[in-house]
Amino acid sequence: MAKPLPKSRTILQPFAQFNPSSASIRSLALFSTSPSETLIYVGTLSGKLLLLSLQHPNSDNSDSTSNNNDNNVENSHQKLKFVRHILISDCAVESIHVFGEIEKILVVSDGFIHFVDLELVKPVKKIGALKGVSVVARRLRGNVNESFSKLTVGGDANGGSSFLQRLGGGGGRVNGGGNVNDLPIDDDCVFAAAVGKKVILVGLVGRSSENYDSVAGSLVTLREIPCVDSVKDLVWINDSIIAGCSSGYYLCSCVTGQCGLIFSFPDMSSKPRLKVLKRDCKILMMVDNVGIIVDSHGQPVGGSLVFHGSPYGIGEMGSCVVAVHSGKMELYVKKSGNCVQRIAFAGVGGEYNVIADDEGGTGKVVVVSTSTNIICYLKVPSEEQIKDFLIKKDFKEAISLVDELYNDGEISKETLSFVHAQVGFLLMFDLHFEEAVNHFLLSEMMQPSEIFPFIMPDPNRWSLLVPKNRYWGLHPPPAPLESVIDNGLMAIQRAIFLRKAGLETAVDDEFLLNPPNRDDLLDSAIKNLIRFTCFLVMLFHMFLLKIYFYPVLYKKCRYLKVSREKDLTSSVREGVDTLLMYLYRALNFVDEMERLASSENWCIVEELETLLNDSGHLRTLAFLCESKGMSSKALAIWRILARNYSSRYWVDPTKRNENHDLDVNIISAKENAATEATRILEELSDQDLILQHLGWIADINSMLAVRVLTSEKRSHQLPTDEVMAAIDPKKTEILQRYLQWLIEDQDSDEPQFHTSYALLLTKSALATYGTESQSEQINGSEPGNHSIFQSPVRERLQVFLQSSDLYDREEVLDLIEESELWLEKAILYRKLGQETLVLQILAVKLEDSDAAEHYCAEIGRPDAYMQLLDIYLNPADGKKPMFKAAVRLLHNHGESLDPLQVLERLSPNMPLHLASDTILRMLRARLHHHYQGQVVHNLSRAVNLDAKLARLEERSRLVQINDESLCDSCHARLGTKLFAMYPDDTIVCYKCFRRQGESTSVTGRDFNNDPVFKPGWLVTE
Repeated sequence: MAKPLPKSRTILQPFAQFNPSSASIRSLALFSTSPSETLIYVGTLSGKLLLLSLQHPNSDNSDSTSNNNDNNVENSHQKLKFVRHILISDCAVESIHVFGEIEKILVVSDGFIHFVDLELVKPVKKIGALKGVSVVARRLRGNVNESFSKLTVGGDANGGSSFLQRLGGGGGRVNGGGNVNDLPIDDDCVFAAAVGKKVILVGLVGRSSENYDSVAGSLVTLREIPCVDSVKDLVWINDSIIAGCSSGYYLCSCVTGQCGLIFSFPDMSSKPRLKVLKRDCKILMMVDNVGIIVDSHGQPVGGSLVFHGSPYGIGEMGSCVVAVHSGKMELYVKKSGNCVQRIAFAGVGGEYNVIADDEGGTGKVVVVSTSTNIICYLKVPSEEQIKDFLIKKDFKEAISLVDELYNDGEISKETLSFVHAQVGFLLMFDLHFEEAVNHFLLSEMMQPSEIFPFIMPDPNRWSLLVPKNRYWGLHPPPAPLESVIDNGLMAIQRAIFLRKAGLETAVDDEFLLNPPNRDDLLDSAIKNLIRFTCFLVMLFHMFLLKIYFYPVLYKKCRYLKVSREKDLTSSVREGVDTLLMYLYRALNFVDEMERLASSENWCIVEELETLLNDSGHLRTLAFLCESKGMSSKALAIWRILARNYSSRYWVDPTKRNENHDLDVNIISAKENAATEATRILEELSDQDLILQHLGWIADINSMLAVRVLTSEKRSHQLPTDEVMAAIDPKKTEILQRYLQWLIEDQDSDEPQFHTSYALLLTKSALATYGTESQSEQINGSEPGNHSIFQSPVRERLQVFLQSSDLYDREEVLDLIEESELWLEKAILYRKLGQETLVLQILAVKLEDSDAAEHYCAEIGRPDAYMQLLDIYLNPADGKKPMFKAAVRLLHNHGESLDPLQVLERLSPNMPLHLASDTILRMLRARLHHHYQGQVVHNLSRAVNLDAKLARLEERSRLVQINDESLCDSCHARLGTKLFAMYPDDTIVCYKCFRRQGESTSVTGRDFNNDPVFKPGWLVTE
């Protein structure tokens, strides 16, 4: 299948023309002096150089170029004026090069290089030192990442640095007498000249740096590069020179002077032609009618351009290449290689044509010469090119052009979004709703409120939010969907009638062959507008929505979610979120409704309250009120739901696929309502509101009530007294947990809270004692209720009685005096210091020998064990003596007891075999302790005696001091001065002794931490 040809578009249009009478044109060059003026230099075969001035619009203004084709001929003389001419030589002007930085024009004629000023006023300066010049190329700077070497004078052995001619006068010294070889090169005037089979690099030196407008200076040759063949064409970018010869293209380096073949021509008759593409810093290399785009190193970097014939001249216009051949001009896109515009010159056959583009890089003007005329073309503004496609209904081509212009940097991102929105509106009126919404989605400037007129009749709440943007005026004003569809169907019917009459129309062929149904169009429109904004809240305004809405409501509202992320105004956000809630309500998307209501949203509660209340979606309304800060209303709704819940409103998602009893479902729903209310109350500090809703939450779940009272999220805690007064006395578990939180988490040291907590725990322990086993005595365990505590109540009571010292012990003891809570009694008696009662309870009532012995160890007195032994041998309440416990006590702690007291307390009825071993061990231990004490006593006496002897020996030592004795610290003579001697035999004067101290000697030894041991009869080192 053949590939479809690309659509043509108008990129260039004729702007002005000039008839040079009998002069035959050989070369052209352009130079922009300002955004609105371009100078045109025309070289003739007779050796003349003509100067023309072109006045053109200075911006892409469609108004200034819209009527150019109508009055082009009448205004040509006003737009393009002849200024003056000058004679260069008697031969043809082969090429013209503008050096705008130095305000000079380089002209190649008769094999010589000539310089002339921009205005053609001053005399022509001929460079006679260079003969046989065929082509000249100016050095251009390419990408900043590529090498651009600084050229110097006198660095070449092959004839470099020879003086050519002074531009401002004669002589070899410039600007004050300096030699040209000592001056830097001016990078604004460096060019390469082809002379036969060699390339000569020429630079300007000696230009005045004080007066930049001065062009006085000298031209010098920088390097001569030999080539294999005669050079026909030449370009120079950065450090690379590409020369076109009869045999092929060669790459030369301006730094090393080396020259190498890029590729050779298959046919020696081929004519080399090179064109620098300044926009991309690339080179177009021609081989017959094929143009190859290469970089500065001669490597291909893109596709090839295949021209319809071998071009006479090549120019550049933005992203296109302009080729002139056979009396016509063609524009080719660089990236795709497609020919997008073809212009034929009237009355011109195969004559020689010359083309020139703006070397300044504006990409706005192209000048083409024929044998008789000079025609100036201006680039059509980008907006006009896009409009042309849109008027022709070529939307794909328009978008392709916009993307191309955006990628090339010719239009901004805002313009790209603008065009997408414009295309979307045009497609809406052409009844292509899905494609229209797709373009709306691609437009960042498109606001959801712009499609309000398609859905809602005026006036409405958001009428003033619709922007009054007519775009380019290519589409009618937005109207309700029914009107748009009806008008579109009528246009299709007219197009069918015109097509039968043989006339062409802009209506889509698909609609002409298969006319759409009105219902299908309305359904498609609604479905795609849902994707964009979902502004279908106005169901009661649109009659047909009841018929066509529900088949498409289950499509995803993709664009609305995207629209919510955009930076919209507050009014537009309110409209989007409110109408989205209406849509979810119509779809019965309960989860989506609750997710939207519970998240950050801009819904208007007044618009939705009646709807949600009447439909029974109270959960969504509660979430919505909460998100708007209406906590009181939200809590009231949760209270209503908790008391009058029905399973049709909410079902636990974890139980949807299970068959549960209705009561279980209702309880689960009530707990869910209480949980949501708890979440709100946890962050509130309003005391009245919290206490108002605490009761019904506690009725449903005690743990939730505790969460409300003990929340750390609120900024100010609730008054304790008022909270305790508000708690139902029957809810002892809640009160206990609240007091526990005050004592343990808030570190409260109020005795009344400790006493109240202890009494509550005691009452709960008394209430549950004896009814269940201790492992199951969890306070307040009722069928269907959730226990707050995970440990038994007696365990919590015992821990608290032991850990706290702030409760009233007497009051708690009075409460359990007649009960069987013996361990609790023992803890209280221990707090009161009644040791005998504690030991009796532990030993007799609880029969816990370990605890009793541990308590005796806490007391720390030996008589405590004797008291415990008496209790074992003489228990109260008519119990028999506990001989085994007594023997165990004697076995564990008998060594610390007096054997005589033990024997006195032993009962005559105690079996002898039980006590004999223990008593014998006690006696042996007592004897062992006696002997051990004697050994320790004697050793201590020996150590004491040894220390006395050592001290006596130290005191009896004699020290001889004479006139030559010196202080070990300050080295002063001691003479008759007072002195001191340390244990390490160092001697210091009294002054140094006072400074050093008694414990530290001159050597730095600290005798407190490092004492001196001297051998004795008992102590050795």
